[in-house]
Amino acid sequence: MHETASNSSAGTLTRTQFATFFVDSLFFGIDVLNVQEVLRHQELTCVPLAPGVVKGLINLRGQIVTAVDMRGRLGLPSRADEQTAMNMVVRVQEGAVSLLVDEIGDVLEVEESAYEKPPDNLAPEARELIQGVFKLKGRLLLILDTEKTVEIASGPVAVMGPHKRSSEALT
Repeated sequence: MHETASNSSAGTLTRTQFATFFVDSLFFGIDVLNVQEVLRHQELTCVPLAPGVVKGLINLRGQIVTAVDMRGRLGLPSRADEQTAMNMVVRVQEGAVSLLVDEIGDVLEVEESAYEKPPDNLAPEARELIQGVFKLKGRLLLILDTEKTVEIASGPVAVMGPHKRSSEALT
């Protein structure tokens, strides 16, 4: 959500709200307008022959959603067996996709004037997925490009409508 606020000393400020989450020690944000919902761990149905970062499919009230592991997508080590993933379901051009993340954060509102380009020292896997950063107290908020994130080697992940079966996604 973009808001405009008036501040007598700084003129007009534009603010944006981001839904945040953690993957390993990295702190990410997605524009709240792109987030469909946030869910605790969901049962996954494996998809044979899917790329390694596609951990499976989840059924959200009849809508079949592809689950992409953000650790794998960022080239990070797998999460510990006792640690369950959370689901950040986002809307992309092809439909809904679940991003499997370590922990869900809060919704933060930041001033667009604090926006900067991604730092050069980011790992190449992460750098291609980051639109920019916001410097916050004690940490960086990495703004995720959701469209690029769901593009897996052979193109965007398969997104299925409510009436398609998982076997149809492979054809």
